[in-house]
Amino acid sequence: MENQKDIEKLAIDTVRVLAADAVQKANSGHPGTAMALAPMGHVLWTKFLNYNPKNPDWANRDRFILSAGHACILQYNFLYLTGYDLSLDDIKQFRQLNSKTAGHPEYGLAPGVEVTTGPLGQGFANAVGFAIAQKHLAARYNKPGFELFNYNIYTICSDGDLMEGVTSEAASLAGHLQLGNLIYLYDDNHISIEGSTDIAFNEDVSARFRAYGWHVQDLTDVNDTHALELAIINAKAETQKPSFIRVRSLIAYGSPNKSGTAGSHGSPLGADEIKLVKQFFGFDPDKSFNVSDEVLDYYHTKGARGAAVEEKWNKLFADYKAKFPELAAEYEAAAKGELPAGWKDKLPVFKGSDPKMATRQASGKVLNAIAPALPNLIGGAADLAPSTETNLKEYDSFTSENRAGRNFHFGIREHAMGSALNGMALTKGLLPFGATFLMFSEYMRPPIRLAAIMKINPIFVYTHDSIGLGEDGTTHQPIEQLASLRSIPNLTVIRPADANESAHAWRVAIEKKGGPTVLVFTRQGLPILDQDKYGKAENLEKGAYILSEGSKGPDLILIATGSEVALVMQAQEKLEAEGISTRVVSMPSWELFEKQDAAYKESVFPKASRKRLAVEMASPMGWHKYTTDEGDMLGMTTFGESAPAEDLYKHFGFTVDNVVKRAKALL
Repeated sequence: MENQKDIEKLAIDTVRVLAADAVQKANSGHPGTAMALAPMGHVLWTKFLNYNPKNPDWANRDRFILSAGHACILQYNFLYLTGYDLSLDDIKQFRQLNSKTAGHPEYGLAPGVEVTTGPLGQGFANAVGFAIAQKHLAARYNKPGFELFNYNIYTICSDGDLMEGVTSEAASLAGHLQLGNLIYLYDDNHISIEGSTDIAFNEDVSARFRAYGWHVQDLTDVNDTHALELAIINAKAETQKPSFIRVRSLIAYGSPNKSGTAGSHGSPLGADEIKLVKQFFGFDPDKSFNVSDEVLDYYHTKGARGAAVEEKWNKLFADYKAKFPELAAEYEAAAKGELPAGWKDKLPVFKGSDPKMATRQASGKVLNAIAPALPNLIGGAADLAPSTETNLKEYDSFTSENRAGRNFHFGIREHAMGSALNGMALTKGLLPFGATFLMFSEYMRPPIRLAAIMKINPIFVYTHDSIGLGEDGTTHQPIEQLASLRSIPNLTVIRPADANESAHAWRVAIEKKGGPTVLVFTRQGLPILDQDKYGKAENLEKGAYILSEGSKGPDLILIATGSEVALVMQAQEKLEAEGISTRVVSMPSWELFEKQDAAYKESVFPKASRKRLAVEMASPMGWHKYTTDEGDMLGMTTFGESAPAEDLYKHFGFTVDNVVKRAKALL
């Protein structure tokens, strides 16, 4: 037993010193939290986490999320030590160009990193999405004797995480949904960059989480590994409530001069202090990155246990496959990102003779038409499903009693919704969407950006997309949002012009890989463009296409998105009547257009046709690329006003006569 205690102490201290060395070599990073939490990481990776370093994507692994992403060297150290494809050289390359060990955890770089974290609060809220996903998979696929999905989600969070508003949203949602598969370890070190947390944060955190409906435990010393073990055992036993374990720690434990200080949070300790740290833990002060064979063998042995656990699960799944072949095939295909054969046949086709229809309504019809063919398509809204038309009418809601429900009620928690969607999207087998008004995309900007960084595929649905929403006024009328969203790399923004383009917008979003999609829909009704008379809506996949061609080579090109396409179509009629040959281009997605080859781009926007007018009820920022220096853009350069939509169109110049006037001015 004494030998066991000795090796555990040596292992934990090795992690501490390795963290200090890595940050010192990088001359950048956050050593203090990683040093303090080495015992916590040790207990998780050696006693509780189910994982297989040789297969980081094993479906039933426990998920570990480091919401306190600044302490990522802690996670990297355990990934390296337990046998993931991460070497000591990778640890030495911490925070360097092209390294697997980035300055905050990045999904897709280091194996074993489940989600990109760093912006505080995000990992905390992502974990709620991971937990929802596990519950939903279990409800759909688990059968008596075949508990395929029973994993837990472990999260380390910090004082900084808990100060962020998104954690309040996410914690409230998790408590309401009784997500007992969540186990959070809160590093209560009382330190932030500016000093003691007392300068800004002195609430009773434990009472707060009890009020959210969580199971709460309080520990006084992170170095008491036995108490940590007992607390996690208790947390696992509590299956009805999410668990919150508050753990007091001393930042930079082992540093004689910097432990317990803000200076150890985000800066290297310094060469002299590093030597003192090594002396404190009994290491050679002149040797860096010292990992003994004994410690490496110890952690490798702990990591190697996962292979047998996965092998047992694989046998269970093989038996499941024999007994439930259809469900097994469904899951396997969904986990690979494959879509069911024939699902696109369910896409509705709308007739030009049909009444006007808001694209949000068309979107709702599309969703409900394809939902039966796409069992992994799940989602909801931030308390706006009736307005965003995102309710799956034939399906139940996901609740604490019904985990199989496909409709999610995120509440008025846009930020947490976006972060949860990312956790759901990172769970193979699910295709999640979430909806609110375009204006409120502002509340979920961080998860949109992080989804784009990770190149994952949640679908963000935004309705009420312009001044066309009318009387709600300036606060609800988006102006700068389209330009802002279009500026995000890897994000595809699609603003369809009518019901048929809306159907193909959903098709593209569902088929798309390599980044999230934003679908932008109208509140107001729009005419349905005749598919037999004009360009086919399926061309939406190209980002821009010729919707209506002029009587001869175009004297002028009118470009529009969304509701404004109908406006420029009317303007085209007037211009043609005056002998001005006018091409109309529907341009629902800049990003999709930019992926087309040069020949296609030239066919839509010939270099010789430089007289171009773009029309969009939004900021003109960015449109110059397509209108050229001889063109113009009719957009919004101020905020909107509160009035009926038709009055706003006249007030801001979105009328046929004004479009014709602006177009003729170019000639």
